[in-house]
Amino acid sequence: MSQQLPTLSRSQKAAAILVAMGKPSAGKLLKFFKQEELRGLIEAARSLKTIPQSELDRIVSEFENEFAEGAGLLDSADTMNNILTETLTPEEVDAIMDSDKKVVDEPKETFWPQLEKMPAERVAATLEREHPQTIALVLSTISTSASAAIMVKLPKPIRGEVVKRMMSLGKVTDPARELVENKLRAKLTDESSVRDNTAGQMRVAGVLNELDKSLLDDVMEDMVAAGTPDLEELKSKLFAFEDIVLLSQAARVALFDNIQTDVVTVALRGADAELTEAVLSSIGARSRRMIESELKDTSGNTPADEINGARRTIASTAIRLSTEGALELPGQVDGDAPTANAA
Repeated sequence: MSQQLPTLSRSQKAAAILVAMGKPSAGKLLKFFKQEELRGLIEAARSLKTIPQSELDRIVSEFENEFAEGAGLLDSADTMNNILTETLTPEEVDAIMDSDKKVVDEPKETFWPQLEKMPAERVAATLEREHPQTIALVLSTISTSASAAIMVKLPKPIRGEVVKRMMSLGKVTDPARELVENKLRAKLTDESSVRDNTAGQMRVAGVLNELDKSLLDDVMEDMVAAGTPDLEELKSKLFAFEDIVLLSQAARVALFDNIQTDVVTVALRGADAELTEAVLSSIGARSRRMIESELKDTSGNTPADEINGARRTIASTAIRLSTEGALELPGQVDGDAPTANAA
């Protein structure tokens, strides 16, 4: 039974007119609507039941459009849905209907993947102040690679206790895990604003590694004069090709697994015997024979800039691998500026 509707909203009027137009014509117009407008039309159509012809005529007159005669509209929501499904692709319909829900329901990246991306040193420094049971829960929640990188940064006494608790750790309730998550998120967020300058230090270290020794010494003096904070920590992150002799054998092997043979050959041109042996002892026998053969060939002189470029490539690779936790840089024991990458 038809009934006189109360005053309709603009969206309801537009929905009524589109339904009255029919699928072909309405479908063409729908392409010009934004998603937000289409959502409004759909919701408006759902609220319409039966529209008497007289009411429809009034709406049509108001919009000053011409429509064919009709006997009134029934089930506007179903008709609108048919128009949408036959005019738009399923993906477009889903995008329209689900976009509001996605804004509310789509989960943001959880805390644990974010934790895995943080520098292992920073996370370990925060965790070592927590109870071993809490640390065990954290390391058992994140990926094994991130857990291992953080574990080796923990003090040895804490490390042993944490491993013991990880082995006996039972099922952790969601509220307990959420409590730990919120606590760590707050701590790491607060510390990041005042303490975490690791990324900046690594960028500066990369820049300084490009300098010759004389320029590096000048820049370091300027930084001291300017009162640069955490300068000693920055120095510990600097690395030059000549510092390869200070790396452990395992670190050298990890480094040269990532360096092409031709780059190693160029970098070793003019290097002293100790440095050359430190490098060659870190690569496979076949590659070593090839490099030694190339180094004996002195028929052509390798430009100094090519040698320095190859050495900088190796040094920057070492820095990158250290940020990834693949190796540790030797650090500066005496606090002096490190040697530069010059030949």
